[in-house]
Amino acid sequence: MSTNNRIGSWVVIASIAITVTACKSLKIHYKEENKYTPEAYQSSKDTTNTGEVKWKTFFHDQYLIALIDTALKNNQELNITLQEIAVAQSEVRAKKGEFLPSAGVGVGAGLEKVGEYTRDGAVEKNLPIRDGKAFPDPLGNFTVGLNASWEVDIWRKLRNARDAASSRYLSTIEGKNFMVTNLVAEISNSYYELMAYDNKLEILKQNLEIQKNALEIVKLQKTAGEVTELAVKKFEAEVYKNQSHLFYLQQQIIEAENRVNFLVGRFPQPVARNSAAFQQMVPDTIYTGIPSQLLQNRPDIRQAELGLTASKLDVKVARANFYPSLRITAGVGYQAFNVKYLITSPQSLLYNIAGDLVAPLINRNALKAKYAAANAKQIQSVYKYEQTILNAYIEVTNRMSKISNLKNSYDLKQKQVDAMNQSITISTNLFKSAKADYMEVLLTQRDAIEAKFDLVEIKQEQLSNMVSMYQALGGGWKQ
Repeated sequence: MSTNNRIGSWVVIASIAITVTACKSLKIHYKEENKYTPEAYQSSKDTTNTGEVKWKTFFHDQYLIALIDTALKNNQELNITLQEIAVAQSEVRAKKGEFLPSAGVGVGAGLEKVGEYTRDGAVEKNLPIRDGKAFPDPLGNFTVGLNASWEVDIWRKLRNARDAASSRYLSTIEGKNFMVTNLVAEISNSYYELMAYDNKLEILKQNLEIQKNALEIVKLQKTAGEVTELAVKKFEAEVYKNQSHLFYLQQQIIEAENRVNFLVGRFPQPVARNSAAFQQMVPDTIYTGIPSQLLQNRPDIRQAELGLTASKLDVKVARANFYPSLRITAGVGYQAFNVKYLITSPQSLLYNIAGDLVAPLINRNALKAKYAAANAKQIQSVYKYEQTILNAYIEVTNRMSKISNLKNSYDLKQKQVDAMNQSITISTNLFKSAKADYMEVLLTQRDAIEAKFDLVEIKQEQLSNMVSMYQALGGGWKQ
């Protein structure tokens, strides 16, 4: 072996030794995630879970079901997310392609004139004459062949990168599922809000009729000298105030309708609904199951878990960048100075195969920075995953408490409304017989409207909380 060859061999061996020694000091500092959840919600260990129910079964209002079904096809935000999934899928295919050998076919043609007193010129001048003719000058060069290149995945760098891309692809799917749950909940809440506005509008119209009748009575009493002009103006002002509020509610209805239309992905149009049945709607019983089921049912938890998996693989890929990489290249084809000799075997046949072992010796700071960043992102993913679990559990417990509190509030508010309805009749009769002041009538009517509005709002909150509870348990994304 020549001295130069020996020096080259020692350089290669030393490079590998330095690289491997340096890599031993690079330890993977994983932070393990904590998947702990309490054993039960409020001591109940029943595994029946409403979150596992499909949304078409959970909802009973056919108008609402039709809106959700249309939104899942036409909602622009959801369709944008679907394209993000396609992008992530393409990245997986790209990573798989890096793992596999690459091959290509090449065809080339060229013409070269070299100086006679150069090495190539001297060689050509002394070549024997072929077929009675000297080699042409200038000399042609025609090539056709196949070339292949393959990086041998010794340290699983390429496979880990592929698996990380796959985890991110699955994460985007879970992200889409989480968006579906949010979309279903948002449409439902907007739909119930619209129905609540309809009921408020109807309540206001009914009370306006009562107030107009009371105004006529006051006018007659003023003519009879039983009350002053002040009483008439007070009743007129109350009627005008509520007539003005009618237009406010009508605007709220238009905006609520258009929120639904936007989510459904269509231009403004009337939203079909049965608002007359709103007050009779009773929230369904929700079965919470056990907290550990959140890990499987909630798409945002599954998305965070897949992101955590990908970040762990990224650390391994960043660490593998410090190790030598082995690339094998090969080629086979034909080459000749004249086209008629191009496919002559074996004279024009050529082939080559080579292996390159490359280890990073300089610019290691950049590799170390990427490695440190990958470690930090992995730890960040752990915290995000644990935060998502904690948030999910708190959401469920908050909504569980809200169910009972809203029910108690609604029952008491219903009793208040019943009492106020009776008060309106009583105060009006007493006023007619001059046994009550006109202000008592006005205040009673105001209190009655407020109580009825409050009752509608509590009913809306009950229905919205039912949907939010279903969403918090991971329901709404299963078709």
